[in-house]
Amino acid sequence: MEDQQHDYQEQAASDGPKVILVGIDGSPSSMRAAAYAAGLARRQKARLVLAYVQHVASASAALGVPVALVTEEIAQMLSDEIRSATEHLKNFGGVRWEFHTFPGDPYRGLVKAAGELKADALVVGASESAGHRFIGSVALRLVRLGRWPVTVVP
Repeated sequence: MEDQQHDYQEQAASDGPKVILVGIDGSPSSMRAAAYAAGLARRQKARLVLAYVQHVASASAALGVPVALVTEEIAQMLSDEIRSATEHLKNFGGVRWEFHTFPGDPYRGLVKAAGELKADALVVGASESAGHRFIGSVALRLVRLGRWPVTVVP
């Protein structure tokens, strides 16, 4: 009976997502989403994948703004912040994590990331932009796509 109970507990601990993808861009809501996703990954014993989508605005590019350099700097800053935070939390349940960057707009970049990295669940921060009213927030578009469970963190 004890062996059966132990087997059930092992199965129950692995019923959740194995790969949790969180979109980060340095905004307060995305950093809260990352913290939430880290806790979820720890509890589920899942791999946490933090993804920064390097948004290239065509208008900025047309004006000669070095967008690639700016987004590369943001990606490096986010990576440094994440590494620093994990150094402080080394003993926090041993969350396995990795950081990736993807080019494109946030929606398409997260869809590509989730597909390539075989994500089982997505976590994103709530939009802080007024522009999402016209084209829809990234979170809403991901939910409508219906490929993964999506958690939106305020």
